Amino acid sequence: MRNATIKRKTKETDIELSLTIPDYGKKGSLKGSSGIGFFDHMLNSFCSHGGFDVELKCDGDLFVDGHHTVEDIGIVLGTALKEAAGDMRGIKRFSDILMPMDEALVMCALDYSGRSYLYFESDFASPMIGDYDTQLTVEFMRALAFNAGITLHLKKMYGANDHHVTEALYKAAGKCIGDALKIVSDEIMSTKGSL
Repeated sequence: MRNATIKRKTKETDIELSLTIPDYGKKGSLKGSSGIGFFDHMLNSFCSHGGFDVELKCDGDLFVDGHHTVEDIGIVLGTALKEAAGDMRGIKRFSDILMPMDEALVMCALDYSGRSYLYFESDFASPMIGDYDTQLTVEFMRALAFNAGITLHLKKMYGANDHHVTEALYKAAGKCIGDALKIVSDEIMSTKGSL
């Protein structure tokens, strides 16, 4: 069982997150809340389809807006993934998916390599989905990728409904990260001998 607990406190947020990467193929779950309803829905989709069990405590400056909370949860979740993955011995490493949700289709491809990069291409018709700022999707994915050490590519292929597009992006990222972390051998999947 691979797990990690990360605490991060700033003047903007106070976050404690525990992550478990169970055996591949198990449905994951989110316990706790960010304080942003739609973002909780997205985190739950990420965890469920990625197979991650996450417990979250978060006190953020939501009286300002959701930016610090969403970005900082991305930082903490990415850090927890990095710690839980350890030296990444035996992981599958690469994963990709075309993720449909109703009329929306998104692409996700990643290399769980220790090299941080984000390519993100998606537009949104509305600035908000409930109490969630649609601009925060890229902020979360950037914080996640850079703190986990993932080369992450996400692209909206098409889609008219912002809820569907956003949920497909979170599901695709979760699914690919969970798949890439699947243990498939006892070797480090690199010609260099380390990741």
